[in-house]
Amino acid sequence: MSNVFIVFQDNDDSRPIIEAILADNAQAQATYPTGLVKIDAPGSLVVRRETIEELIGRPFDLQQIHVNLVTISGHIDEDDDQLSLKWNN
Repeated sequence: MSNVFIVFQDNDDSRPIIEAILADNAQAQATYPTGLVKIDAPGSLVVRRETIEELIGRPFDLQQIHVNLVTISGHIDEDDDQLSLKWNN
């Protein structure tokens, strides 16, 4: 099974998003290349708006993740509540 991944700039705005992704994806692993945070997961990964909102304590527009997003690997399915990455077989 191939990994999907998502990479963010390593800054204060990205940290709660990264924390939410790691909380919602038990098999995800974060690495920290200089100035970045790369999150890899086998097969699929989900970013949930609700988890981010719980961490930051306010409403969050999921489109805001694109401000600090560097790159993505996987097929993207996105709506107002979640962004998911996966490899279709």
